[in-house]
Amino acid sequence: MTVSHELKRVIGRKVLLLFVVGDILGAGIYALVGKVAGYVGGALWLPFLVAFLLAALTATAYAELVGKYPQAAGAALYANKAFHIPFVTFIVAFSVMMSGITSASTAARAFGGRYLAEFVTLPVIVGAFVFLGLVTVVNFAGISESVRVNVVLTIIEAFGLLVIVAIGIYALFSGQGEPARALEFHPANGAFLGVLGGTALAFYALLGFEDSVNLAEEAKDPQRDYPRALFGGIVVAALIYLAVAFTATMLVDTRTLVGSTGPLLEVVKVAGLAFPPKLFALIALLAVGNTALINMLMASRLVYGMARQRIIPAAFGAVHPTRATPWVAIVFTVAIAAVLVSTGDIGPLADTTVLLLLFVFALVNVCVLLLRKDRVRHEHFVAPTWMPALGAVVCLTLTLPITGRSGDVYLRAAILVGIGVVLWFINRIFVGPIEEIDITKINPPD
Repeated sequence: MTVSHELKRVIGRKVLLLFVVGDILGAGIYALVGKVAGYVGGALWLPFLVAFLLAALTATAYAELVGKYPQAAGAALYANKAFHIPFVTFIVAFSVMMSGITSASTAARAFGGRYLAEFVTLPVIVGAFVFLGLVTVVNFAGISESVRVNVVLTIIEAFGLLVIVAIGIYALFSGQGEPARALEFHPANGAFLGVLGGTALAFYALLGFEDSVNLAEEAKDPQRDYPRALFGGIVVAALIYLAVAFTATMLVDTRTLVGSTGPLLEVVKVAGLAFPPKLFALIALLAVGNTALINMLMASRLVYGMARQRIIPAAFGAVHPTRATPWVAIVFTVAIAAVLVSTGDIGPLADTTVLLLLFVFALVNVCVLLLRKDRVRHEHFVAPTWMPALGAVVCLTLTLPITGRSGDVYLRAAILVGIGVVLWFINRIFVGPIEEIDITKINPPD
């Protein structure tokens, strides 16, 4: 009897579109609107607009590669195919894993802030640790991620943002707020550097589209459906984000936004259109919590997958005898998250996430060009060459210190990647050199 190891192709274009939108929406916009305002002033919608336009360049690379190789492995798969160097494949996979932990840590800090304060008064760090504990318990208990769960959470997250949009529309028609503030441009370091810094941080709010690659193997027609769902999802998310950013700056002064860990709650509290603040805070906590949970699940499973492939020490692949969950990988990832939460605030942690993934995005843009020589028999989307080429340049530019990114962000990212390098060489000493990596087993689509 032959056992099939392929995933069932059951996801249609509409669900795929919703999944892309859901991947983008989440903790970023709920937590970082104010931080972006710190770079440019009232015109905080501008960095979000620029970030979406620049992200669309990299999206073309993903659209081509997913159509070409419709497998659930993402950037590491493309690096593996383009370079055939196990260490490069590992570093890409490890960087993606660490970006998940830094993203979850950002969400934990956001969870412990203004939104949680609607229900209980705790120091941010205490709330963040309590949240990490809850995420760890759920992760340890075991969760089988499903598209249906994601759809439900997407609706909740989107509903919260649509409430903000509705508040903005009502405010415009009733003459509330100061729409002119959305045109006030007060960059701290000049126009170019202000927008560049704000854009680099705003990238955090839309990085999620990369996760949608992992559904390629379950899409009914990935060659046709994925590019349309990807670009459609980016446009939908962009319109929602721009409307939310405009509403926030119109109704709340910039100083309040910059200083708040729950900027959208500030909007709800001053709105003329009544909406229960506690209900909105709950929605925000769900959005932030979902972001952290998904990222910690992804990170622990990646560590487990690497250990299973003997790329890092096999001890990380230990499975709990009763819960059947990778408990050592879970402890490892949550320990790193705990250190990050203790040593970084929302802005720097989000910036670290962005920095790690910008390098991954740059490599993906290079991969799509290198893999043009690898022909496949089926038709698929082909990106205009200039778009991924420009995408690589843009991503590398956004990693530079001219964005205003502080030195501790670079140090944090270097240490996180350095942990992977140490594990790689420790494993090489005891196991020997890795000749080939089966990337589909590193990144199991659970």
